[in-house]
Amino acid sequence: MARKAALFVLMLVLVTVCEGGNAPFVVCNMTYDGLMSCKPAITKGSTQEPTKECCQAIKGADLKCLCGYKNDPILVQLGIDPALAFALPGKCKVSLPPNC
Repeated sequence: MARKAALFVLMLVLVTVCEGGNAPFVVCNMTYDGLMSCKPAITKGSTQEPTKECCQAIKGADLKCLCGYKNDPILVQLGIDPALAFALPGKCKVSLPPNC
């Protein structure tokens, strides 16, 4: 679990810091481009709706994997609002797994 958390932290740091370019990684079946397409909709204080590209990324994501990060405090530290992040599937008409 520590390795998984470290990978997620690295991914979030890259998403937050590296606004340009494409990093060659995938987290929970979401590519860098997919993650970046969702960033405006999950940033703390955002009122933006997810884009078509974000919803495509969410539809292809391993939601059970993403649920493992639901209560990770690093999200808030990186400016990501967990409530907004976990509202994306519903806004994209995708069901979250049970117990997420």
